[in-house]
Amino acid sequence: MRESTPGPAPAPAHDPYVRVRGAREHNLKGVDVDIPRDTLAVFTGVSGSGKSSLAFGTVYAEAQRRYFESVAPYARRLIHQVGAPRVGEITGLPPAVSLEQRRASPNARSSVGTVTALSNSLRMLFSRAGDYPPGAERLDSDAFSPNTAAGACPTCHGLGRIHDTTEELLVPDPSLSIRQGAVAAWPGAWQGKNLRDVLDTLGYDVDRPWRELDAKDRAWILFTDEQPVVTVHPVREAGRIQRPYQGTYMSARRYVLKTFSDSRSATLRAKAERFLTSAPCPVCGGSRLRPEALAVTFAGRTVAELSALPLTALAALLSAHRAGGSETARVLTDDLLSRIATVTELGLGHLSTDRATPTLSSGELQRLRLATQLRSGLFGVVYVLDEPSAGLHPADTDTLLVVLDRLKAAGNSVFVVEHHLEVVRHADWLVDVGPGAGERGGRILHSGPPAGLAEVTESVTRRFLFDRDPGPARTVRTPKGWLRTGPVTRHNLRAVEAAFPVGVLTAVTGVSGSGKSTLVAALDENVPGVDRLVRVDQKPIGRTPRSNLATYTGLFDVVRKMFAETGEARARGYKAGRFSFNVPGGRCETCQGEGFVTVELLFLPSTYAPCPDCGGARYNAETLGVRLRGLTVAEVLDLPVEAASEFFADTPAAARSLRTLLDVGLGHLRLGQPATELSGGEAQRIKLASELQRPRRSPTVYVLDEPTTGLHPADVEVLMRQLNGLVDAGHTVVVVEHDMDVVAGADWVVDLGPGGGDEGGRVVAAGPPAEVARAAASRTAPYLAARLAR
Repeated sequence: MRESTPGPAPAPAHDPYVRVRGAREHNLKGVDVDIPRDTLAVFTGVSGSGKSSLAFGTVYAEAQRRYFESVAPYARRLIHQVGAPRVGEITGLPPAVSLEQRRASPNARSSVGTVTALSNSLRMLFSRAGDYPPGAERLDSDAFSPNTAAGACPTCHGLGRIHDTTEELLVPDPSLSIRQGAVAAWPGAWQGKNLRDVLDTLGYDVDRPWRELDAKDRAWILFTDEQPVVTVHPVREAGRIQRPYQGTYMSARRYVLKTFSDSRSATLRAKAERFLTSAPCPVCGGSRLRPEALAVTFAGRTVAELSALPLTALAALLSAHRAGGSETARVLTDDLLSRIATVTELGLGHLSTDRATPTLSSGELQRLRLATQLRSGLFGVVYVLDEPSAGLHPADTDTLLVVLDRLKAAGNSVFVVEHHLEVVRHADWLVDVGPGAGERGGRILHSGPPAGLAEVTESVTRRFLFDRDPGPARTVRTPKGWLRTGPVTRHNLRAVEAAFPVGVLTAVTGVSGSGKSTLVAALDENVPGVDRLVRVDQKPIGRTPRSNLATYTGLFDVVRKMFAETGEARARGYKAGRFSFNVPGGRCETCQGEGFVTVELLFLPSTYAPCPDCGGARYNAETLGVRLRGLTVAEVLDLPVEAASEFFADTPAAARSLRTLLDVGLGHLRLGQPATELSGGEAQRIKLASELQRPRRSPTVYVLDEPTTGLHPADVEVLMRQLNGLVDAGHTVVVVEHDMDVVAGADWVVDLGPGGGDEGGRVVAAGPPAEVARAAASRTAPYLAARLAR
């Protein structure tokens, strides 16, 4: 009998898990977790628990780092690379695609069409299959884009509007002289004085009332494009030596337009905008394109007219004209229809391709990016999504779940950071991080099928997923009066009038694109009955690490003053400015107050190391020699809000700020926590706390646009206690909201719809929650009724 030759050893079984070992990013405490691939895995936990640090800061960051390692070293130098995550090891990790809610800098040229590539297909349709005037040359697709030199209207440069100004705007009080500040649009401080001195040197009377100046002189001062340079001899002041200098004149109009177009400061641009008028471009009529492009039509419409249609209407028009055209038109039309279908499937059919992205919510922008991924046909990747349900009405959540299932069915893994309970229940795998936020979080409480979380008593998520208690019945408050807005005609609102009750909590609801935010924007301080109005949004409190919790709330001013009043600081002659890390003097000059230095590694990602001189403290040794009750200023900034509240308990100015931060559930944040490390929900609650710490003023109207976005249900409870506290104190609160728990807990509901875009824009129902829940025409009613029944 022949002996059989042993064959090759069997290949090791394929490991179906992404295995993370020793993750220490942000507040993660060296966690180990296994997540199965080819599933819908949802990461949950209270705000600040560490779930985003695990999903984005660890899993996605490592996948991105590995991809960059496959890129040629020279090319890597041209790509902005994030540093390697703080993790021991990750195995079984496929390539990853990240869809976060962070938006780039606002850009008026970025639109729904550019994000989804719909604009490219639409321009190609006009270029290759459009109806041209007799004798006209065929245009390239770039000629139909307002963002190219070939297509942009030369008058407005493709923006569709022109900005200008008038004498009445620039000089609101003509009884003042130039020296007294008649030209209100000019800058303050030295720059404004310089312009006045230059005018004086040029021979203009700067001490005469503006209205008494010659009309020709007034026009030159305000509107000239000349920029004469003269030698200025400043008026001498006692004790100051002021030498002559060369001063350049700039007219008020030129200064305002230059500031508005070029300044990176949002404050300066906002100030300049007050002195400008805005009107549709008289040449292109707001279409942004050259006449040659507007002469080409498809289905009797110009490219600008089709771009302005809601996507649902655009799809209907293209479908109607699909059969009768050429083969080229049919191919291009089919491509457009398939692209539009993925966008409308995600509940965004109300958007038009020319809708600017800065006007979209974070949730809408993320779903647009998700639509492009559905078209990409990628296989075997990990999609890491940041709250795709943000800004989504409950009626559209089922559609979102279908889309996530399609991504998974195509052979991908879908990792979702999410708070929406319907999405959590739909998950194949649940990773719950917590139990608390900040230092009290950063641990994996559960990793497995969602049902297993029911046994984890330490989990805050568990209570909301399995043990929903309806709570005590609440008495609906009675309005003390009414704030009436309208008729409002803007976007899809057509002469809409609405009434908001005074002294109660009002929820404004409706599907995405129904007009909620537009209607609430009309509620301002010009509405009769509004004495004071405060808007609280989720925009970052700062875009650099130099902005932090203490600086935004004003708490740092109190801290620096206290350090300056210590005996050691007085002996050394240190003022409060010495204890700022943003200005020279007290800060460490090696890192310029950053606390870290950047180490360039050429083709590897830049890495950040603690400053070798200050060790990350941000201050120089002399400043750190001053102590307040045993702590340096750097150690005070490192205190969590909870600990700082005890430390400053006997300092009323500091205690008030810290108490309000505790009240809104932010006790886990450090005083010096950089703004860049804060979530949108944390940023919004910091803004709310800043407002709450102010001394009580006259009755105020608080307007919040989707305040629960990014918040765990436990954080929503904390937020609602604060909002109800404001109402109980005599204020009025209006929230734009999709969370049915919030809507059911409101005193009054204004429901817009019934659909989005052209199908919405009217008040479908208004009244107490129980009444709106019975409204037949409302798409919100069934979900509100189900919540009230619970």
